[in-house]
Amino acid sequence: MIFVVLIIAVLLVLFLPSWWANAVLRRHRGERKDYPGTGGEFARHLLDRFGMGHVRVEAADGGDHYDPAAKAVRLSPEHMDGRSLTAVTVAAHEVGHAIQDHKGYAPLAWRTRLVSVANSAEKLGVGLMMFAPMLLLATRAPVGGLIMLLGGLMSFGAAALVHLVTLPVELDASYRRAMPILASGYLPRRDLSPARHILTACAFTYVAASLSSMLNLWRWLAILRR
Repeated sequence: MIFVVLIIAVLLVLFLPSWWANAVLRRHRGERKDYPGTGGEFARHLLDRFGMGHVRVEAADGGDHYDPAAKAVRLSPEHMDGRSLTAVTVAAHEVGHAIQDHKGYAPLAWRTRLVSVANSAEKLGVGLMMFAPMLLLATRAPVGGLIMLLGGLMSFGAAALVHLVTLPVELDASYRRAMPILASGYLPRRDLSPARHILTACAFTYVAASLSSMLNLWRWLAILRR
């Protein structure tokens, strides 16, 4: 019974934040005819206003994000062309990342460099985990198991570290950058509270990812202790 309760608790911790975030985003994606422009147009306006005319605004199927290397704010087609509270708020959030980059916000630079290193470490870790069972069968030596553990720690540890660094960067883009902009006259007063909920929901997706990575890392550490 305790095991079942523990499994349910873990599932809730891992999936509830993402479910809640998606529910909030869907709730406010209805078309707003009182808004003067789409999410993409709003992003373009803000970038020009803050002296970032060199930053592009692009539609992308890979999700909403800012690419520091390409100097591009990328929005999903729904948010690029949508005229909704969700579209406008998400656009402001991604412009918040562009502002971070423009002003030399150090944690964003750390995350960008860390993502590159972590991706390499994760790929190497996965490769080691795939290679270890074959080595274990071929040699019957415990070194194969140690290599697999090392691969798991490299893979999940790198992902956990990236998520831990990402979360404060996302919160800064939402609450120190996007929210003050939205509250400066771009949104009606009645929309400010829902916009804050949307920004919180976006951050919660990273909370869920962080928890998942930390859980995987804890599992490998528990195996290593044995």
